Amino acid sequence: MTLGRGFQLSTRTALLMLSVILGGCLSSSSSEDADLVSVEVATTATPSSAPTTATPTSTPTSGESNAAAVTTPRPPWLGSRTIPTDSAGRGLPVDTPPELLDRRLATIDTLPPPSGIEFQATNELLADRPDVLARSTWSDGCPVGPDQLSYLTLTFWGFDQMPHTGEMIVAATEAEAITQVFSRLFDAQFPMEEMRIVTPADLEALPTGDGNNTTGYVCRSVTGGSSFSEHAKGLAIDINPFHNPYLRGDVVLPEQATAYLDRTGAQVGMVLEGGVVHQAFEEIGWQWGGAWRNLKDYQHFSASGL
Repeated sequence: MTLGRGFQLSTRTALLMLSVILGGCLSSSSSEDADLVSVEVATTATPSSAPTTATPTSTPTSGESNAAAVTTPRPPWLGSRTIPTDSAGRGLPVDTPPELLDRRLATIDTLPPPSGIEFQATNELLADRPDVLARSTWSDGCPVGPDQLSYLTLTFWGFDQMPHTGEMIVAATEAEAITQVFSRLFDAQFPMEEMRIVTPADLEALPTGDGNNTTGYVCRSVTGGSSFSEHAKGLAIDINPFHNPYLRGDVVLPEQATAYLDRTGAQVGMVLEGGVVHQAFEEIGWQWGGAWRNLKDYQHFSASGL
C-alpha cells in the first residue's frame, strides 16, 4: 500500500518534534548524571579490581553502619613507621595521628572481590588447605590441630562502600555460626577495612600500632600472659581493632588508637553496646570484651567469654 504525501509529511513532522523533546530530556539527564559521577570519582577511593556496579541495598543505621559517603586518604607511612617501645620491646601508647582520627580507609583486596553484591561464604577444613596452613601462625605445639579449624572466606563491606572478599580461620565447630554473624553484618553494611589471615611475619614485626585487621585464629598467648589465647583455639574474633582498641591500665592496643578509647562519639566502624555487631555475636552465644570490668577489649568477641 502506498501512503499519500500528506500523511508522510505529517508523520515526519511528528517524529521531528518527538526527537527534539527526547533530545532535551536526555541532555538534561546526562548532565545530572555527569555531575553525580564527577563527585563520586573525586571523593571516593574505589579499588580498581572491585566491581563498579555494586551499591548498598539497605538503609544504614547510625554509628556502626557504613554511613560515610567517602573514604579518607591512606597515609603513606601506614604499617611501616614503628612506635616507641618499653624495655621489653612492647609498643607504648601514642596520640592518634590526625590522619587516623576519622579512619575510613579503602580496602586493599588480597583476594578476588565477589562477583556481585550478595553475601558469599565458603567453608573448608584448614587441614584440606595446605596453602593457607603454610601462611598461618599454626605450628606444632598449638592447642588445636588443622583438622579442628575451618578456613572461611566471607564477603564484607569496606569503608569504600564496596563488597570485598575476606578470609578467616575459626574453630570448625563455630564455622557455621560465624558465617551467620558475618552474613548479618554484611546485610547491615557494617564496614570493615581488612579481613585476612595473620601470618608469622605479622607476629614478628616491630610494632607500628596502626593495624586494623579483622581476624580470628592466631596461635599466640593472651595479652600480657603466658597461657594460650582463645584466638589460638579459633574461639575469638577481633573486629576493626583500630576503631575498637584494647585497654588495660596504661596498655592500649593498637597503640596509636588512643583517640578511639572515647566511646561517646559513635564513629563509623565502632562496635557499640546493643549495636548490630554486639547483637549478632550475642545471638550465637559469644561474649563481648567491651563489657568486661577489669579491662576493656572493644574489638574482641569469644565463645567462652575469655
